[in-house]
Amino acid sequence: MSDEMNRYDNPLIHRYASARMSALWSPQRKFSTWRRLWVALAEAEAELGLPISPEQIAELRAHVDDIDFAAADRYERRLRHDVMAHVHAYGDACPTARPIIHLGATSCYVTDNTDLLLLREGLQLVLHGLAAVLDRLALFARKHRDLACLAFTHLQPAQPTTIGKRACLWAYDFVLDVAEIEHRLASLAALGSKGTTGTQASFLELFHGDHAKVRQLEETICRKLGFASSFPVTGQTYPRKIDAQVLAALSGIAQSAHKMATDLRILQHRKEVEEPFEAEQIGSSAMPYKRNPMRSERICSLARFVMSLESSPAMTAATQWFERTLDDSANRRLVLPQAFLAIDAVLILCRNVTDGLVVYPNVIARNLQAELPFMASENILMAAVAAGGDRQDLHERIRRHSQAAAAVVKQLGRENDLLDRLAADPAFAAVDLRAALDPAKFVGRAPEQVDEFLAQVVQPILAKYPAEAAVDEVRV
Repeated sequence: MSDEMNRYDNPLIHRYASARMSALWSPQRKFSTWRRLWVALAEAEAELGLPISPEQIAELRAHVDDIDFAAADRYERRLRHDVMAHVHAYGDACPTARPIIHLGATSCYVTDNTDLLLLREGLQLVLHGLAAVLDRLALFARKHRDLACLAFTHLQPAQPTTIGKRACLWAYDFVLDVAEIEHRLASLAALGSKGTTGTQASFLELFHGDHAKVRQLEETICRKLGFASSFPVTGQTYPRKIDAQVLAALSGIAQSAHKMATDLRILQHRKEVEEPFEAEQIGSSAMPYKRNPMRSERICSLARFVMSLESSPAMTAATQWFERTLDDSANRRLVLPQAFLAIDAVLILCRNVTDGLVVYPNVIARNLQAELPFMASENILMAAVAAGGDRQDLHERIRRHSQAAAAVVKQLGRENDLLDRLAADPAFAAVDLRAALDPAKFVGRAPEQVDEFLAQVVQPILAKYPAEAAVDEVRV
């Protein structure tokens, strides 16, 4: 047995998330970004007159990605400080530049600016994942825009809707998530070069009290990182409130996905709509006939995990004493990557499920017809009054016939025979009862709402974030 089989393997990486999202949170990406930040710092300091040579900067640039992780590990075991371990490992690779690596900076210069860069790219990946789900939901909604189905309030039969309109309800939740992610991206800034307590004292010392140069240093670093600005005031770290806000946005996506997947599980129970099921897929090891909604169940499972993570950064933000404490570090190492990996997996599953939904119109029609006579009773009442009947007498007749029909359904397990009872009652002889049960008469503007929503709300989003042709594999 290999050593790998004797170690815990995070299923978010092994089974669920995409290679892109896994790579984003990898050690290589993290520590290469640290080195890019050290390069940016050295470049900015040289541009502002500090004695850092072009040769030193070129040496730093040449060794951004070739990290000796074993050396860094040895240093960390001895020094008990991860940032200084990587300073020394970088210095070994860049002996000429070694004296100026990390000049004037504190650890959070690399750790926090890196996290902000990873958060930014992670949110961009999430946006494209959301767009892919919206693309599939839009296709599904458009195809079934006018397929009438039974709607539910309180999980009890209610006035009909259409399959397409219901899909738009799912889609609109994701639309709101897009807006929230875009807002979070627009609000992100760099930590910049704030120093040990956020006062920039070390940089003011480096530049001999020249405040303008200290401000210019931070502006230059932000520009090199691709940020328009830095947070205006901080302690040693960027505000941990940012993590809480980002996790709240990811939790919002999880809530949307959980709601949709739960609806699909109920619909599959009703045999109206099913998630995709592969030719050789096994639903149950004991019951060969089973077609379990396991992808939707997995969406719910992973979504719950993301929602549960939301509390950690909130508590971290609430307990950062004064300019910072280190009790945030281990928690953030776990929560931030895993929240992104899990929501990435959720969106992959949502795209897969919505891309292959199977609709059973005959079952949908049968289930609707079982309840439609009751729902049509008001229309029938109005038609009978228009034909000359007494409204109060007709109301009482429909009430008695409805209760008798309900008893047949509930007590005897038979089909709803309300229509037959009304047809046999002379008071309704002038009413076209079959025409009164046309499902299209009960869905209101649902088909038109689908058209308007897709054109006015969804399409502008898809234009900004075109769906990618490549599809991530789903391990079922």
